[in-house]
Amino acid sequence: MYVTMKKHSFSSEDTRREILKLVQSTKVVTTSEIAAKLSISWNTAEHYLLELALEGQLTRMKKAGVNLWVIK
Repeated sequence: MYVTMKKHSFSSEDTRREILKLVQSTKVVTTSEIAAKLSISWNTAEHYLLELALEGQLTRMKKAGVNLWVIK
């Protein structure tokens, strides 16, 4: 049995905008929640979240082995 994942059809900038919208609407979000809501892999979500943090748009808080993301 093969399982296929739905690939997102967002461009890089669209993905970043969608991530920022999600973080703004929920106040605190995990990488897994972003990945699930946007139908992207955890690694892809983490990549974009780290980029946004490096640009000063998000803040990462680490709690019990989970990355929590908030708007800066």
